[in-house]
This record gives sequence, C-alpha cells and structure tokens, in this order.
Amino acid sequence: MTVAQPEAAAPGEVVLRDLEWTDLAHLAELEQQLFADDAWSEATWWTELAGRPRRDYVVATTPDGTIAGYAGLDVAGDVADVMTIATAPGHQGRGTGRVLLTELVRRATARGVEAVLLEVRADNDAARRLYDRAGFEVISVRRRYYQPGDVDALVMRLLVTKGDA
Repeated sequence: MTVAQPEAAAPGEVVLRDLEWTDLAHLAELEQQLFADDAWSEATWWTELAGRPRRDYVVATTPDGTIAGYAGLDVAGDVADVMTIATAPGHQGRGTGRVLLTELVRRATARGVEAVLLEVRADNDAARRLYDRAGFEVISVRRRYYQPGDVDALVMRLLVTKGDA
C-alpha cells in the first residue's frame, strides 16, 4: 500500500488528509457498520473534531475520494492515545490500517510524545496483528471491558523517540 498525493494516486493507493466536518455523517455510518454496539454517533464525531489541536484525525481516501479508513489521536503531554482506527468494508486487508497507524505514530512523534497507547479487543485478531507488527506491546489487560460480550481490552504501548518523525 502506498500513500500518494491526490493527483498521483493509483488504484489500491490511498491519500491521507485531515478530517473535515463534511466527513462526519459518513464516518458515523461507517462506525455503525464496523463497531455496532461501540459505534460513535455523529454528535460524538463533532465533539472529537472540536477537540483540536489536542485531538488529531486523519482520513484515508481512494483516488475517487471514497473514504477507505480513518484514525485519530489524543495527545496529552508525553503520551498519545489512539482514539480510533478503522478501515471501511471493501478496503480491509489492503494495508490501509497500516498506513493510518504509521501516520498516527508519525504525528504523535512529531508532537514530542514518548509513548503511544491504545486499547484493542482481545478477540480482534487482525488489529492485534497490525499493532504487534508495528512494535506495540501489551502492558495490561482490562477484564470484561467490552460489553456486551465480556471481551477483555488489551492496553498496548509503543515507545517512541521524541522528534524522530
């Protein structure tokens, strides 16, 4: 998967850009498809967008402008938390999640953090592989965190060197 500029994007590539308010309704729809019980509403997305500059969201689009994925950070002091990362149905398994995660880490590092944290469902094997390959390590478990279903949350951390972006 290659990240390209809009005019240079080829099929299978994505272009990264900052989240815009015009994306929010579509992201709320994608959330329902992807996360059902845990989905963020459009109102939640408005709140997240209003949290800038502490909150930082990026959207991956295809050459025709279709949203292929999205991701976001909360940066507070020396730590950044991944708030969300998602790949739209039909775009999964193509490297979009890896591109988004790499961009989040780049943005966090550029802002001087020492660590990037995230939570992942223990039963989300695809996400866990993504985070493992990116160098994240499990630092704690939140038992029965995700409801319904009593699914554990794994808290993962990536240590970064300040200013390496």
